[in-house]
Amino acid sequence: MTTEASLVSREAYRVLPALHASRFTLFLLGLSLSLNLHLAHAAGLAERVIEHKLANGLTVLLVERHQSPVLSVNVTFGVGGANEHNGATGLAHLYEHMAFKGTRLLGTKDYEREQPLLDEMDRLNTAIDKLRGKLRASGQEDSPALQQLKQAFKEVQEKADAVVVGNEMALLYQRHGAVGLNASTGKDVTRYVVSLPANRLPLWAAIESDRMARPVLREFYKERAVVMEERRLRTEDSPNGLLYEAFAAAAFQAHPYGFPTIGWGSDIQALTPAVTTEFFRTYYGPANAVIAIVGDINPPEVIALIERTFGKIPGAPSPPPVVTVEPSQRGERRVEVEFDAEPVLLIGYHKPALGHSDDFVFDVLDSVLSEGVTSRLYQKLVREKRLAASISSDSGFPGVSAPNLFVISATPLAPHTTKELEEAIGLELDRLTTEPVSSKELEKVLNNLDAALVRSLRSNSGLASQLAFFQVVAKDWRYILKVRERIAAVTPADIQRVAARYLVKSNRTVATLVRAHSAKSSVAGTSPPIGSATAPAKAPSAMPAQ
Repeated sequence: MTTEASLVSREAYRVLPALHASRFTLFLLGLSLSLNLHLAHAAGLAERVIEHKLANGLTVLLVERHQSPVLSVNVTFGVGGANEHNGATGLAHLYEHMAFKGTRLLGTKDYEREQPLLDEMDRLNTAIDKLRGKLRASGQEDSPALQQLKQAFKEVQEKADAVVVGNEMALLYQRHGAVGLNASTGKDVTRYVVSLPANRLPLWAAIESDRMARPVLREFYKERAVVMEERRLRTEDSPNGLLYEAFAAAAFQAHPYGFPTIGWGSDIQALTPAVTTEFFRTYYGPANAVIAIVGDINPPEVIALIERTFGKIPGAPSPPPVVTVEPSQRGERRVEVEFDAEPVLLIGYHKPALGHSDDFVFDVLDSVLSEGVTSRLYQKLVREKRLAASISSDSGFPGVSAPNLFVISATPLAPHTTKELEEAIGLELDRLTTEPVSSKELEKVLNNLDAALVRSLRSNSGLASQLAFFQVVAKDWRYILKVRERIAAVTPADIQRVAARYLVKSNRTVATLVRAHSAKSSVAGTSPPIGSATAPAKAPSAMPAQ
């Protein structure tokens, strides 16, 4: 029996001695834009990345770094909120939660006893939903028969809970020195990350190949309720959450970028284990995944390890592409969200996807307008005119694989209003079409990128995230080596052309957060001063804004 195979048993999991590993910081994917092949530290990156593809389609990217006996792993799947449809939104996010519930080996005391209980819970839940639908159609909310079904479901759930080993996967990683175990779901990708001692890579391979091949959706209904509560906290009870949700829905009327990644509440409540399992089978096969490992590794040994573990997973058909294309916008769209909170302004302009020549121009625009305290919007609206308490831009909302939005978010500073702020922002955008950006401003853009490179190279996890992300969304991790020279090639004339083409009224969506009692006056631009709010953190175009 091979070492990693022997790890796929609870006994082996428990007897391995725990090791200590230092905590690491997960750098933002936005730093990936800064990789610069012309800088000394990055000059050899193209030669240092080892790429390997398994027969089942799984792509593996490896980089050796022997400064310390640790490594970081990033597993990225090419699936996110953009792969959903009405009636089943939130599937990718819910599955991300379920993926931590374990497998047939992890998370259970006795899977053979557990599986029939899970099947019975699904049968009872279907019966409950069917009966509840009939009752509501006849104007009723409850009945003795419904109560009996709910009681039967509760009893079976309690039996299933008795077999569960809660949070076993995370605890197992923790006992063996792993840190940073986490996951995230965006519009384009879903990522699973962890950092651990180098000699625990066989443990990781055993756990993750098992999770990729044989996940078990235990505690499904409990976790669905957790996601519903998450939605209430982050969206329904959050002024910014509601504003961004309404903003995206207004800007994208056809493309699934308009759906909330967490899902619409009614859709979440209707998701079932059967639907979620089918989604997993469609999108989480090895050919739709990239594994990036950076740190103290021996690449030939790692490749052999992954071949022996992940290589056993059968290949699957390629997932269906997203075929919906957002039609060109033919007129400004405006939306207001009423909430008892401070005002916020969002202005979004449709723009091309990652890799388009104009997308690089938007990267420059993003930096010129809002990168740092010397940027145009900050200098003019925050420092000089004191119209805004905060202002930022994002050149890739809410995803980057498909045409997306260039977004400016701002909060007015009392006694100024969102209307005043919107007009001032419009004047600064008009300047882009009439006044060429100076060579000094363009130089600052490249300096910012180069500084970010230095920071990003400190982190194994940051580089692993960059490699995996771009391999999925750009179909080639080498995209990160080309970004700087493409941005350096942007001219003042390019900026004027792009601004004149895209930053126009007919191409924009404007969303405003207003107090409920002042919504009417806000429409007329006379809302009373109500202070400021904090806008979401700036997210560069090369990362999903999550």
